[in-house]
Amino acid sequence: MTDTAPILEAAPAKLNLYLHVTGKRPDGFHMLDSLAAFTELGDALTLEPQAGELTLTITGPFAASLVGEDPADNLVIRAARRLADTLGRRAEGRIALTKNLPVASGIGGGSADAAACLRALARLWGLPADAPVLFEVAAGLGADIPVCVVGRSRYFGGVGDQLAAAPPLPETHVVLVNPNVPVPTPAVFKARGAAPFSQPARFSQTPNDAATLADLLRARGNDLTAPALTVAPVIADVLSALEHSDGCLLARLSGSGATCFALYATATEAESAAARIRAAEPGWWAQATRLRSDDCTPG
Repeated sequence: MTDTAPILEAAPAKLNLYLHVTGKRPDGFHMLDSLAAFTELGDALTLEPQAGELTLTITGPFAASLVGEDPADNLVIRAARRLADTLGRRAEGRIALTKNLPVASGIGGGSADAAACLRALARLWGLPADAPVLFEVAAGLGADIPVCVVGRSRYFGGVGDQLAAAPPLPETHVVLVNPNVPVPTPAVFKARGAAPFSQPARFSQTPNDAATLADLLRARGNDLTAPALTVAPVIADVLSALEHSDGCLLARLSGSGATCFALYATATEAESAAARIRAAEPGWWAQATRLRSDDCTPG
């Protein structure tokens, strides 16, 4: 490997604006229909190309959550090695990850990190951003990773491997709140049991402002909310805090939780809500941000 300048990639938080469980395959994997969007808040990954062993260093507010983890088990390292093996290349270099997002929180932190690593390696090795091999590798690692490789709003179906264009999303401000309780996705699907399946519910119109987006989402839902509440009842308190904040247009669980989000029309409303929640619940993580525009790439 020839040394080059470090490659920086953002790993933005992923929100499931709605999430319907539409079926279950014979192999046990659930089929989904979801509109995924990304925020300006996220982790950050730097790849420093150099010959030698592939290494991963993690810093940031939530780095301690990963202390004791075998680096070989980290999704970032697994993604790098899987792509290298697929291409017949050697995985090497130094990866630095700044962990700003809670772990096991329903906003795709680990998936976004793995996707950022795939994009960084694609840039290093001269692959186009939409190279099929990136999505093949991503789909083999986790349901959220293909859409995180795109890093822009997309519908996704199947087991996360079927991506489709979504309508442009309007400027929308967001508050993310996590009670600092990790929620393993398998536990939530287990708690869901034999609940009935939902139908796909993709938009038939383009929302032109945050209020319209909230109205469209209100007709949809997150099918994992009820089972997530059985795994982490504190989620109900998080949703209540968001719903009672001034200017909240919609509050919802993201993914399997425990992170919840609320939509707002203005940055002032979102920042005020986040500040009030932090003051009332100092043990919670609460951050104001906004949805990424569709012409904004993750890099």
